[in-house]
Amino acid sequence: MALSGLFRKKTVQDILKQVAKNEADGHNALGKHLTTKDLTAFGIAAIVGAGIFSTIGKASADGGPAVIFLFLFTALACSFAAFAYAEFASMVPVSGSAYTYSYVAFGELIAWIIGWALIMEYAVGNITVAISWSDYFTGLLQSGGIHLPQWIQMDYLTASTGFTDAEALMQSGKSFGNLSASLQAAHTAWTTAPTIGSFHFVADLPALFIIVLITALVYRGMKESRNASNLMVIVKLCIVLLVIAVGVFYVDTANWHPFAPNGVSGVLKGVSAVFFAYIGFDAISTTAEECKNPQRDLPRGMMWAIIICTILYIAIALVLTGMVRYNELNVGDPLAFVFDKLNLKWMSGIIAVSAVVAMASVLLVFQMGQPRIWMSMSRDGLLPKKFSTVHPKFKTPSFATIVTGFVVAVPALFLNLTMVTDLCSIGTLFAFVLVCAGVLVLQNKPEIPRGKFKTPYVNSKYILPVLMIAGLYYAFAFNNKATMAFINNDAQTNDATTIITSLDKEQSAKVFNYLESIDVHNKTAETADLEHLLSQYQDDDAKYAAVVKGLPIDDSLKYESGFSLFKHKIPMWIFLFVLVGLAVWSFRQNLSLIPLLGLICCLYMMAELSVWNWIYFTIWLLIGLVIYFTYSRKNSKLNFVEVKS
Repeated sequence: MALSGLFRKKTVQDILKQVAKNEADGHNALGKHLTTKDLTAFGIAAIVGAGIFSTIGKASADGGPAVIFLFLFTALACSFAAFAYAEFASMVPVSGSAYTYSYVAFGELIAWIIGWALIMEYAVGNITVAISWSDYFTGLLQSGGIHLPQWIQMDYLTASTGFTDAEALMQSGKSFGNLSASLQAAHTAWTTAPTIGSFHFVADLPALFIIVLITALVYRGMKESRNASNLMVIVKLCIVLLVIAVGVFYVDTANWHPFAPNGVSGVLKGVSAVFFAYIGFDAISTTAEECKNPQRDLPRGMMWAIIICTILYIAIALVLTGMVRYNELNVGDPLAFVFDKLNLKWMSGIIAVSAVVAMASVLLVFQMGQPRIWMSMSRDGLLPKKFSTVHPKFKTPSFATIVTGFVVAVPALFLNLTMVTDLCSIGTLFAFVLVCAGVLVLQNKPEIPRGKFKTPYVNSKYILPVLMIAGLYYAFAFNNKATMAFINNDAQTNDATTIITSLDKEQSAKVFNYLESIDVHNKTAETADLEHLLSQYQDDDAKYAAVVKGLPIDDSLKYESGFSLFKHKIPMWIFLFVLVGLAVWSFRQNLSLIPLLGLICCLYMMAELSVWNWIYFTIWLLIGLVIYFTYSRKNSKLNFVEVKS
């Protein structure tokens, strides 16, 4: 088979003919139950969940009240991407989302890559939400006097790494009681868990429970899933509005100063957490075949969901950072935390209950989206035929739904929240980038049938170069120090926790003696906690740098420099080179501005993620390519068409 076969494309006409044939003979046809209102509710169900009840706390702690600008930026980026999704959904109203759209725009290999990325997005997203749900659920049980053992409510990875960090900190002088609550819980889970040889049985069983429950509901039918989603959306919107209405009376505007305590870098540090708060609107597009009028309702549902959720996020962020200082919000349950801190226990209880409902609704939408991706790939021959099986009574992709349950449930027992959040974000952003690029590729092809919705056209030929020049001016005129440090790869000082947890016993003793020798406030007489003693200098960057410079340990423990530092900048350098290429492409082809901005914004957010996320994502894609070349390529239905011709 020629290499050109890797990029063989499906035509819109053939896709629409196949859908019409399925509906006519009832074979592989899904039930049509969804309207604009239902799609908007699904979007809100997916978006208002882990983001507003969990990750918003970490983002607010990093960026301060100015985190609202990150919400606006992310909403804008998602809106640009939503225009592209809406145009494709109107053009190709079938299940499959970005996978199907890429098959039309780029060809089979790219379609497989994006389909494989979407499998990771939905699976990892579901794992993330299940873990968050478990945290809130166990917290709710504890408030009711039911205390589950730590080893059945925590994942293996968190317990293992938490135990190691706790031991390192206690070795450096910190008492167990002074450890953070999360490290105490991890240490307890690891030490009290049943063991088989050297293996500690630590597993998040509540996460397993909710995945099984939601999978059963999704298997049962779209109508039942829709009704459950609508009910849960009503409940959580009422709670969010109650939080805003009550919280606004406890806002102290003094807490909004400084508005951006850590500058632009602090705001952007929360990009992964905030973006994760928005993913889910794309899951709406997987339900295209189950919409009554997909060409009209899908674009409207996406846009309304993003607009409503952005308003809610900004209002919640302002209320949270107004009720308490931003630096106190780095907790897993920020909404419950602020009301508990202000002794409004009744509100904390209501929030805990609503969070359990909210997380379940997010899981419902994600768990509904993934089987439909697999079903679409199976219909095209890229996955075994069994994945496209539709239940004769429930009209759902039954086998794919069951497999999804297993794929999500097993990792949820063992993986931690931070890893899966970032992996989910990079997979989603990659999908957004390709969908936006797909609209740009197809914009000048008149032979492609157009749907009722089309992204408004604005020529980016001169606008993008002007925006790039403005960005360069800002970088060198107003952010020169950070820009030059990025270009020159200047060494960066490690924070106190990183330094202390990397020391052995002998090094810890040397550091304590040094800190004792420069201690003008006699703090070393009060405590032997090295992390506390060193971190007291972090409020003054210059003072902290001077103290770290004098520590009697190797520079590799004090600083990050050379390639170990540069590797974290590789994603951003990739973004910058691609940006130049996009400017050239835009100038030559008069590209449409909105999908181009969507592509740039999503690629920028990918660049802000850790290089490790790029590495893990690349490994996942390589595994997918092995499957494609060993199975999918020769079993593709387009392959049989080529053979016949």
